[in-house]
Amino acid sequence: MGFLADRLANIKPSPTISINTLSQELKASGRDIIGLAAGEPDFDTPPNIKDAGYRAMAEGKTKYAPPAGIPLLREVICEKLKIDNKLHYTPAQISVGCGGKQNIYNALSATVNPGDEVIVPAPYWVSYTDITLLSEGVPVVVECSVENDFKITPEQLEKAITPKTKWFMMNSPCNPSGSAYSLDELKNLGEVLKRNPHVWIMPDDMYEKIVYDGFKFSTIAQVVPELIDRTLTLNGMSKAYCMTGWRVGYAAGPVELIAAMNMIQSQSTTSTSTISQWAAVEALTGPQDFIIKHNKIFKERRDLVVSMLNEAEGIECTKPIGAFYVYPSLKGLIGKKTTSGKTLSNDEDVVKYFLETEGIAAVHGEAFGLSPYFRISYATSTTLLEEACSRIQRACEALA
Repeated sequence: MGFLADRLANIKPSPTISINTLSQELKASGRDIIGLAAGEPDFDTPPNIKDAGYRAMAEGKTKYAPPAGIPLLREVICEKLKIDNKLHYTPAQISVGCGGKQNIYNALSATVNPGDEVIVPAPYWVSYTDITLLSEGVPVVVECSVENDFKITPEQLEKAITPKTKWFMMNSPCNPSGSAYSLDELKNLGEVLKRNPHVWIMPDDMYEKIVYDGFKFSTIAQVVPELIDRTLTLNGMSKAYCMTGWRVGYAAGPVELIAAMNMIQSQSTTSTSTISQWAAVEALTGPQDFIIKHNKIFKERRDLVVSMLNEAEGIECTKPIGAFYVYPSLKGLIGKKTTSGKTLSNDEDVVKYFLETEGIAAVHGEAFGLSPYFRISYATSTTLLEEACSRIQRACEALA
C-alpha cells in the first residue's frame, strides 16, 4: 500500500508475540497445544500488588500522570537502584514507560540519527534490532558462541565498534539464552568501552532478580562507574514481579537523555497507567520473599527441561544461569527427514515440525539472530513441561 512509510519494510511483527498468538488460536480451535513461546511468568501478580491497584482506583488516583512517571514511583526506583545496584540517581534521571520496550524505543528515537550503528549481541531479544531499524539506525549483530555461553567477548566488542557506533545494547540475564555476565566479564567489557568514549551503553536488566545457583547479579554502571554518564540502565516490573500486563518499565540515565525520552513519551502515550504505577510502588517497597519462592520453582523446572531435552536425539541444551528460558541447539536435527519425506532445512522448519506433529509451540532461533537453536520458556507448570519434553523426544525419534 503506497501510503505506508518506507521504514515499515525493514521490520516485522514480533515473532514471539506472533507464535504465542498462533498457539492460543490453535488451542481455541480445539488443538492440543502446549505453549512454550510466551516470555511471561505463569505465576499471578502477588495479592498485595493487586490490592495497591484496587486502592489507587478507589482513591481516585486515575488521572493523567507526568510523562516521566508519578513522583513517588520515581523516588522508589531511585531507592531500589541505590540498595540493589549501588547506583545513585535522582528522580529527574528516571523515566517510567509502558513496559521496557517503550523505554528502548524512546531512547533510540531520541538519540539515533540515520546511519548510526547499534551493537546487538546475538542471540538477542527480538525487539532490539527492529526498534533500531524503526529509528533509522543500523543494527550491528555480533554472533556469540555457545562455547562462550552466548556472551560477547571484549575482542568481539572492540572489533564491532566503528566511528558510527552510537549504542552497545546488552541483556543480562539474557532473553533468550538465560546467560548472564559475571562481574569480571563486565569489567573486561568496560575496559573496551572506556577506550571508546563515543559509545553509549544500554544494559537491559529486566531479569535481574531471576538467577540461580548462587549467581550474583551486577550491572555494568555499578561495576565500571566511569561509564555511568553514558549508560542508560533499563529494568521493569514485568518478570520478577509477575506484572507483564500492567506495563511498567523504567530507565535511569543522564538528565538530558531522560528529558528527551520524556518529551517523546509526552507526544505518544503521555504515561503508563497511573493504577499500574501505584501498584509498582507497592511491588518495589512491599514484601520480596515471593521472588525467592518463584525462583526455586523456576530452577526445578529449568533442571527438568535441560535434562529431558538432552535426552532427545539431535538436541543439545546448556544450563542457563538466569531468566526462564533455555536455548537448545538443533544442529543434530538439521537435514533429517520427517515421516512425510520433508527435509528439515533450518531451525524454523524444526519448530514448525514440533508444532504440527506434537502441538509444541516454541520460537525458532533465527528470530533471535542465532541459528540453529530454539527458545523454550519454562515459565509454565511442571506437568506441562514434562509432557512437552516427552513430545519433543518423540518427535525427534520419528525423524530419519
